Amino acid sequence: MGNRTPLAATLAANSISTAGTSLTLIGVPWFVLETTGSAGRAGVVAFCATLPIVVAALIGGPVIDRFGRRRTAVVSDAVCAAAIAAIPLLHFAGALDFWMLCALMALNGFAHTPGNTARYVLIPDLAEHAGTTLPRAASLFDAVSRGARMVGAALAGVLIAFAGAETVLLLDAATFGLSALLIAAGVRGVRAAEPRKAEAPVSVRAYGTELREGYAHLLGNRLLLAVVVMVMFMNGTDQGWYAVLLPVHAEAELGGATHIGLLTALFGAGGLTGALLYGAVGHRFPRRAVFTVCVILCGAPRFLVAAVTGTTLPLAVTMLLGGIAGGVLNPILTTVIYERVPDRLRSRVSGALTAGCEFAMPVGGLAAGLLVEGAGATGALLAMGGVYFLATLSPLVFPSWRTLDDVPGPEPVQKPVPQAEAPAEAPAPVSSSAPSRPTPGP
Repeated sequence: MGNRTPLAATLAANSISTAGTSLTLIGVPWFVLETTGSAGRAGVVAFCATLPIVVAALIGGPVIDRFGRRRTAVVSDAVCAAAIAAIPLLHFAGALDFWMLCALMALNGFAHTPGNTARYVLIPDLAEHAGTTLPRAASLFDAVSRGARMVGAALAGVLIAFAGAETVLLLDAATFGLSALLIAAGVRGVRAAEPRKAEAPVSVRAYGTELREGYAHLLGNRLLLAVVVMVMFMNGTDQGWYAVLLPVHAEAELGGATHIGLLTALFGAGGLTGALLYGAVGHRFPRRAVFTVCVILCGAPRFLVAAVTGTTLPLAVTMLLGGIAGGVLNPILTTVIYERVPDRLRSRVSGALTAGCEFAMPVGGLAAGLLVEGAGATGALLAMGGVYFLATLSPLVFPSWRTLDDVPGPEPVQKPVPQAEAPAEAPAPVSSSAPSRPTPGP
């Protein structure tokens, strides 16, 4: 029986941080709409909040390894806590200008990504440390994240209605602080969480080499590349949905912030259900078949339903069912990524994956705001939903998705070479046209 404390601490910290992020996801757009009344400005804030996420993901992989995954997660949460807390505090003092809001959200986005990545890439090592299987740990990681997202969304809707968006942001800052404490105290004694000794002296050239290794591995694996392209469009339209379209639709047609919280919580509840179902029975079915059906159902229908109806019930049912379908996706993709990325490249490749997957998020929020002001809410919903639907057809169109069910074998065990006869070690290849081989799993 392994030590489960580090895994439990990481799951708890990630769930608390994710719940807090849900508070911000609803609280900030509503705060902007309340204080400015402009969907376009809400889109600008979404752009400022998400562009640094992409930048941090583009360059952050090697930093996580050198600085240490545990230390990165703690510092990331501490900076996010300070940035989010500053928004309501400056507002209460009458000193919050619009550019300050944009700058603080940019700082939050830039700091949040390395912490998320650090927790994510630790899961295989923590699973081994705890004596559990990787698919089970991946499903549990996704399930608790979705459950936290559900709770955070429901709480945000209620708190905004009764205490204001400012209170929601202060609570979010507190969740980041608690997450930092859990990681600092709970993830000890795990070698993979500590800083790695650099293979080369710290320099711009060495950093660039490490960064290129992550991108070379990603570009050399067609399935991972197909995943990135599809998820990039999905995340971009999702950002437009949560940052602009859903708040505007709720304000005009539904019943305000409480309905946003309800709908987002239902989507999270569905996601939790889907993740748990897949963790329990998903391994019995072909990955590609399950993934293809679920990815088509998870997102596009809600845009269409919101465009043609003005009541809560149809959209609530659609988001619940879409959440169940969406909950199946991440455990599949997480397992596939862990299988195809060796441990020594995991932080770098995860950074590259995050950068690619979130590349369209700044444009998605900004485009949604401009579409609402130019074509109206209905036109914006139909346009963004169409993009989402086309993106989710990817598993039916591109041949690389046919390898989704393939499980690469473990690294062959090499016999030790006597010290006197050991040849000089050649650099390990970082990519090839064939799928990469991961390190042996737990």
